Amino acid sequence: MLTVLATGPLTTVQDRGRPGYAGIGVPRSGAADAPAADLANRLVGNDSAAATLEITAGGLRVRAERTVLVVVTGAPAAVTVDGRAASFGAPLTLRPGSELALGMPAVGLRSYLAVRGGIDVPPVLGSRSTDTLSGLGPAPLAAGDRLTVGSMRAEEPFVDVAPVRGPSSAPRLRVLPGPRRDWLDPAAWTALTTHEWAVTADSNRVGLRLAGPRLDRAREDELPSEGLVPGAVQVPPDGAPVLFLADHPVTGGYPVLAVVLAADLPAAAQLRPGDTLTFRAISSPESA
Repeated sequence: MLTVLATGPLTTVQDRGRPGYAGIGVPRSGAADAPAADLANRLVGNDSAAATLEITAGGLRVRAERTVLVVVTGAPAAVTVDGRAASFGAPLTLRPGSELALGMPAVGLRSYLAVRGGIDVPPVLGSRSTDTLSGLGPAPLAAGDRLTVGSMRAEEPFVDVAPVRGPSSAPRLRVLPGPRRDWLDPAAWTALTTHEWAVTADSNRVGLRLAGPRLDRAREDELPSEGLVPGAVQVPPDGAPVLFLADHPVTGGYPVLAVVLAADLPAAAQLRPGDTLTFRAISSPESA
């Protein structure tokens, strides 16, 4: 059992999400930086489907009510146990009454806390993930919440530490042409793939709103709503693109100019307001 003492700006429960339900309007959701969450589960010896805590911009404090094995991965942040510095990216044993606190990451946005056995909340459509767009899954954590530790253990962990390079604050994301590139002025593709884009404050798990040159439309008629995927770069009427992340809507009515490769989305998910990114055009996934 873990008792939540403070949550920071946003802490949610996340696992691998709800694939396969887009046809009935349910987003996949799941950890925004899936490799970081997967690493956390491996370090404590969990089943890969176990739920973790996704902490946005630090600030989480939890108290162990029994002895538990935990680890923090993702955006590097200062970890303390009972006020003393503890290791990031290495399994830690918390004794009953011990308090773990997480500072704000120096770079990156989302850190992940895994506990051996996983976070046990009731699954919805096969997932324990909090979907901030649809409201499915558990509510974002609040001070006073008590989290049950589950039984999703795998083999005993055998790695003491996993040194992983921190996320970039200016990644280069690979993009393929989107299905509605022809709805944008031909200059829009050039602008998208040759200019630097800044992440605005109006960004979250649904997507990143980007500031840069205006992307003008070639057509002004209405586009019927059609399916969206993670990584879609949609261009609303104001010409400022939106890069969709884990909690994206499953349909949209604005043209999709480009699609970011799935392998590059974890880097996008670690961007905070004020960070920048660039897009690199590729002709196929195999050419990346």
